[in-house]
Amino acid sequence: MSTSEKSRPVFPRRAVVTGGMPYGDKQLHFGHVGGMFVHADIYARFLRDRIGGENVIFISGTDCYGAGIEVKFQEARESGFAGTIEDFLRKNHETQKETLDAYGISLNLFAASALGEAKDIHAGMSADIFDSLYKNGYLHIDEVMQFFDEESQTFLNGRQVEGRCPIANCRSEKAYADECSLGHQYSPGELIDPVAATTGTQPSLKAVKNWYFDLERFSDALKLRQHHLRDEGISRRILLSTVDEFLRDPAIYIKTEDMDGLRKACAGMPPHAADINEENKSATLTFKILEDRERACDILRERKIRFRTCTALVPLRLSGNVKWGISVPDKDGVGGRTFWVWPESLWAPISFTRTYLKDAEPWEKWWHDPDAHVYQFIGEDNIYFYALAEMGLFMALGQIAGRDAEAGLPTIIPNRHAFFGNKKASSSGAVRPPKAMELLDFYTAEQLRMHFAHMALQSNSVSFNPKALLENQTGFDATLAEGNILTNVFNRLIRSCFYTMQKYFDGKLPDCRVGEETKRASDEMISEYEWAMYRFEFSHVIDLIDVYLREANKSWAEKSKEAESANDGELRAQILADTFHVVRVAATLLHPFAPNGTEMVREYLRFDERLWDWAYINEPLRFFMDGAHFFKFLEPRVDFFAKHPSQLG
Repeated sequence: MSTSEKSRPVFPRRAVVTGGMPYGDKQLHFGHVGGMFVHADIYARFLRDRIGGENVIFISGTDCYGAGIEVKFQEARESGFAGTIEDFLRKNHETQKETLDAYGISLNLFAASALGEAKDIHAGMSADIFDSLYKNGYLHIDEVMQFFDEESQTFLNGRQVEGRCPIANCRSEKAYADECSLGHQYSPGELIDPVAATTGTQPSLKAVKNWYFDLERFSDALKLRQHHLRDEGISRRILLSTVDEFLRDPAIYIKTEDMDGLRKACAGMPPHAADINEENKSATLTFKILEDRERACDILRERKIRFRTCTALVPLRLSGNVKWGISVPDKDGVGGRTFWVWPESLWAPISFTRTYLKDAEPWEKWWHDPDAHVYQFIGEDNIYFYALAEMGLFMALGQIAGRDAEAGLPTIIPNRHAFFGNKKASSSGAVRPPKAMELLDFYTAEQLRMHFAHMALQSNSVSFNPKALLENQTGFDATLAEGNILTNVFNRLIRSCFYTMQKYFDGKLPDCRVGEETKRASDEMISEYEWAMYRFEFSHVIDLIDVYLREANKSWAEKSKEAESANDGELRAQILADTFHVVRVAATLLHPFAPNGTEMVREYLRFDERLWDWAYINEPLRFFMDGAHFFKFLEPRVDFFAKHPSQLG
């Protein structure tokens, strides 16, 4: 089947791309940029080339609210910071933005949920969403136990409490008041060995009323969505498997020597299936609904039988009593609450879209129109919130608006962890990751963009081993491997073309048709690339381009030698026409990955922005030229893709 006969992936007419929001208490480390933002930027840039820049909005912003911000702000004050909490956030926000700019992250808007125009829009939208959910019966009040620090006489939220996750087989490094670092949700009373981060003491538990969203109501719809995602075939395995875990029937895992006591406890429980292993002194109890499992947990606690629970859909807490947060409307005698930071951060991208559009057009045109689609790039730790909690919230809001359950639901693209060396690095963990700006002292942004894009984080967690920052590193710096495709392979090919054209053809491209073999190989390359981008397989794209350019370099070397030996001007002209076509195709396909260097290629070719436009993706250079077209003169030793100065010793 020829390339022209092959089916092509279908892209929306308009698209919103979002990058997960970095928390406002810190600078960006390499994982923020290399593990998520670079990938989101590559896709946003590709879509601009593919469907038109005016049809793509790429947004993100600083996540500004929550207990974690309060903790870090207080630490900053104790270390001498003299400003307000807004000043603290603004400083971090501006530093984050500078880092993203340094890496060429081409956001249309990098906002902040508690600063500037976005602050008021986000607060208003939060109240509107709460009111809609409340009026349509999707919310309920529940009185649950909350941690309380007796020493400071304050309620504790989120990261103000640390302990061990109660979910069976969880491997998270940190567990907080009601969620762990891997996104598992549980009741505060289930947290193992809780300690107040404020005073280092063991907190007590006190009953507090809060608002909850009935996420369980969407269990069937979420399961149906899982089937659709599997049929579609582009969702990542980690997303599907993680969501599957949360959609299982609620279960309890028990290991106990008191098997008679366990049987007596089971007799008083709601209906369940029991798998009891006498030999291993263990049991698994499975329930149809979460409420029954919670009643069973109470019975086990009363009988002093220890247990662990499995992941399950639990009601999504919307409110809390953190002082630094967006106010929740007072309803039904529950007042003085603020939004829990996670739910309000899920609709923050909509608030930021509205901030960017400034009422020039309705935000719904970008989030809910059948011709539009939203792509959200996140880290794997946040799958629960984006692929389950957000989907449930958006399904509810869609039902309220009279839309189909699947209409306007984003595509979630999670990346696995990027380890520093061979250990998971996090700002709150034992291994501190290098700051993203620190890497730019040793590598160029485009070298790092290529390396991060090739990490294949869609499939596996990958070690990041920058030789310049890790001790006892010898031999080749693997961080440079993908950048060498640009600085060595592609640079050499472009320079060879320009210098040969300037030497033999007075700086003009010979008037030759691109050879059939070159055209066919390039068209096949374009087709493979487009499908790989459709599936967000950026590592595969780089592998394709690597082979494409190396084969072109090999062909150039062999045929140029033949032309020189025979002093064959016709052959030389054909080689130049063919290789310049490869340069044209590779520059367009690399444009989302290495924007600065490829823009320099366009500058020397002296073409307009149509070079990136996929309406002309299969056209040769002659399509863009008139008879008098001259390329820009290339001086000796000019690099289109430069190495970092530290690498030039």
